[in-house]
Amino acid sequence: MSIHRVSIGRALLIGMACVLGLYLAGCDTSTTQAATESPADVGVITVQASRYIVRQSLPGRTRARIQAEVRPQIQGIVEERRFTEGANVAAGDVLYEIESSRYEAALAQAQAELAQARARLQSDEPLAKRYTELAAIDAISKQERDNAQATLAQDKADIATAKAAVRTARINLDFTRIRAPIDGQIGASRVTPGALVTTNQTEPLTTITQLNPIFVDIQQSAAQYLRLKQAVDSGALATDDNQAAPVKVSPEGADLVLDGRLQFTSARVDADTGSVMLRAIVANPDHDLLPGMYVQASLVQGIDTRALLVPQQGIDRSSAGKPTALVVDETGHVAERRVTLAGATEDNRWRVRDGLAAGDRLIVQGMGKVEPGDAVALTRLTMQNGQLVVEATDPGPAD
Repeated sequence: MSIHRVSIGRALLIGMACVLGLYLAGCDTSTTQAATESPADVGVITVQASRYIVRQSLPGRTRARIQAEVRPQIQGIVEERRFTEGANVAAGDVLYEIESSRYEAALAQAQAELAQARARLQSDEPLAKRYTELAAIDAISKQERDNAQATLAQDKADIATAKAAVRTARINLDFTRIRAPIDGQIGASRVTPGALVTTNQTEPLTTITQLNPIFVDIQQSAAQYLRLKQAVDSGALATDDNQAAPVKVSPEGADLVLDGRLQFTSARVDADTGSVMLRAIVANPDHDLLPGMYVQASLVQGIDTRALLVPQQGIDRSSAGKPTALVVDETGHVAERRVTLAGATEDNRWRVRDGLAAGDRLIVQGMGKVEPGDAVALTRLTMQNGQLVVEATDPGPAD
């Protein structure tokens, strides 16, 4: 009976030893695997400072640079329209002809009155001269001399008045031919032959518009304007004061870009919209832009001479929605940075305002495999034509 108990005890001891041995062996294996596991491989780019032109897209609306409403300056019946609606006209081209017979008669009457005044002068001028000589020898009274001089002066005044009347009559006659005041594209005619027009009437006969170049009135919020001014004043953005800022204009819904220049910035904020008006002048040789069109204007706001531009895949968001980045520090371990973004660029990169510095190794591939504090192996990448490619180390000798 005692022998049987001893055997059972020895068996239990042997089993426990085996279990313990297996456990220790397992721990040793996992420790060995952990010790030999290689660090995760991540792709990084080296952050570099570069020169970047900062642009901003703002809404705008086109406005004719020069527009003239054509109105009659005399009263009369329209006899003929002498232009094609929608065509280009030159300054001085005759647009309408108004019935001119009464204005021709008025000119003839004024010319006749001028001739009469000159005839009186021819008679009174020698008489005044003779009376002056006779008064000098007391052959006539001084009153008679003075009357002759007054009559001569009146004749000269009558001639001046008649000349003015002739000029007025000639101008009115010329106004019977209504001419284009400017070069440009003419619109629809609002009157037809036979219509009565009056001096300085409210409704224009037609409108002429110059389309090249054309104005674009751009709306920028007062807050945006203030941020830009502060950036320039602080030196964060540089500007070229020697030339107007370039502007690119695209009509809504059209694949078209036209170049222009910023002409001026308004000195007041619109009380209704809270925006500042900027005006650009845009070359429009093919008349693609017409007055009243809505456009998007891309303006150069300034030049960031030390811009940090990074691929968008190198920026993540925290649970609170704040932008973050992972970098590899000098010891080869991952570190997290909180960054401030200044906006996206046209080639799908972020412009980083704060949180990164030139020379930082930013992780752009393999971010999901690592956490802050992990040791990593690096694959150096570079941006080429908007794509991440492995950076060439030594291309070797040329063939």
